[in-house]
Amino acid sequence: MELFDTHCHLNVAAFDPDRATVLTAARAAGVRRLLIPAITRAGWDGVWELCAGDPDLYPAIGLHPVLLEEHDPQQDLPALEDFVRAHRPAAIGEIGLDFQLRELDRARQQALFEAQLALAEREGLPVVVHVRKAHDAVLATLQRYKLPGGFCHAFNGTLQHAARYRALGFRLGFGGMLTLPNARHLRALATQLPLSDLVLETDAPDMSGAAHRYQRNSPQWLPEVLDVLAELRPETRETIARQTTANALAVLAAGRTPP
Repeated sequence: MELFDTHCHLNVAAFDPDRATVLTAARAAGVRRLLIPAITRAGWDGVWELCAGDPDLYPAIGLHPVLLEEHDPQQDLPALEDFVRAHRPAAIGEIGLDFQLRELDRARQQALFEAQLALAEREGLPVVVHVRKAHDAVLATLQRYKLPGGFCHAFNGTLQHAARYRALGFRLGFGGMLTLPNARHLRALATQLPLSDLVLETDAPDMSGAAHRYQRNSPQWLPEVLDVLAELRPETRETIARQTTANALAVLAAGRTPP
């Protein structure tokens, strides 16, 4: 049984002491493939080097909305376009809108988001979207671009939001928060959504699940998310593993070669 962790920041400093060991443990646990998003310009080279030579590690390159003050759009956006054209990552991301943090300027977030979506449209690449308290704004923005789809990271919207993402070719990420017993909304979503909508993720080193609260999260713990899904849904553990991996690969395969 092979799993795909569709959101794992294995490139960050938290994994510097033991990155190879973490990856080995993840693969021993059945997590064969990982999508690794870089979230600032300073991280692009590192994530590219990490993924180079390993066809089961998929790099994504972007400018994260929460780190707005670390980005210089005048320099970073042209650099992003150059990097994407030179290297051809698996996706653009992690990008999006975060309205939960009120100190973040929404107009600047929106401009940064749109610029990166325009690049994804030009290059025919899927996107990895970060959304907090902003599903309506994100969906309204996505609908203005012709994209091959993408991933909605840490989905926590409504069934109506899910249907709108589905129509745009997006799959919805479920991770460690699903394993918390009091995550009633997430568990209801995971039960009611079609399996074809779902992908698995850890967001390691963040968002660790019930068995590892306040610890550094790890991709090797992704099977714990699978276990909860198998408890909640009618499908077998094996069927869920197979379909969620196929869902992830379908998104990445939808990216087209630019003209």
